[in-house]
Amino acid sequence: MRLLVASDAWQPQVNGVVRTLATTRDELVRMGHDVEVVGPDRFRTVPLPTYPEIRLAVNAGGALARIIGGFRPDAIHIATEGPIGLAARAWCLRQGMPFTTAYHTRFPEYVRDRAPVPLALTYALVRRFHAPASAVMVATASIEADLRARGFTNLRRWSRGVDTALFRPQDKGWLDLPRPVFAYVGRVAVEKNVEAFLALDLPGSKLVVGDGPQRAELAARYPNARFVGAKSGEELSRHYAAADCFVFPSKSDTFGLVLLEALASGVPVAAYPVPGPLDVVGTGGPGVLDTDLRNACLAALDIDPAACRAHALTFSWRAAAEQFLANLRPVHEKGLPLAA
Repeated sequence: MRLLVASDAWQPQVNGVVRTLATTRDELVRMGHDVEVVGPDRFRTVPLPTYPEIRLAVNAGGALARIIGGFRPDAIHIATEGPIGLAARAWCLRQGMPFTTAYHTRFPEYVRDRAPVPLALTYALVRRFHAPASAVMVATASIEADLRARGFTNLRRWSRGVDTALFRPQDKGWLDLPRPVFAYVGRVAVEKNVEAFLALDLPGSKLVVGDGPQRAELAARYPNARFVGAKSGEELSRHYAAADCFVFPSKSDTFGLVLLEALASGVPVAAYPVPGPLDVVGTGGPGVLDTDLRNACLAALDIDPAACRAHALTFSWRAAAEQFLANLRPVHEKGLPLAA
């Protein structure tokens, strides 16, 4: 199959959406499929207000139409609701071609955290964006139930996996910080609620791995925390494994890929009992979910690292890629010939 993925989130951005798309692409290629990801790197871009690390495509419609025509995909997947996603959606609707979408980010909550925009308005806009899709892929049961209650239709499950070869238990001794080490990995941005972690009264040390628009501000306000910036590959895996507890303060993630990466590293999770942690970690297992995040952090220290690793091993990227593939709708069903 020749699959075209249109996404406003793509390399060199570093986030869970990009990791999910890149890993899914790699799995599909190993399965024998031809995957073309069309991201902001193909177009002229401008920085996203309040988040300059993210670039938004400008006037993508014409160039995107040429890319789609030249690639002649068998299926089209629209990953995001940004300018590229909107351009791809418009092209599919004009051509009468089916497409699938995904709900990666709780965009209404993202907007609400930055501007006084009612959730009802942004959810109406997002619901309208996804309405024509033959399938709207969601990562967890909690998000599916929430969107269904908000009037979304054609919802299909698309789970996630974890690279258990890269993320694995390793020696903790190289990290010269007082123990226990409570770590956060991810974007340092307002929607991630990182300050809820940094403000906790905890023993030992706090480690923040990642970058984002709030990093300088939070590093200045919490000088006792160690901010080490964004990491990747083996360096990232070493930082995960060096922690004694992984703290996930976000209340607005749709999944939380970092949860699986921490668990695969043998590190227990402390989080709020909200969608994402409830689906990935559950209750009474490899982490502690509590409305009191400090209590969750302290209790998580007693969890067996082997139980964390065993839980992560149940998540496979191959199974997630096969699930994604099964959700696609071939465009030739609407008259476009299959690619040769």
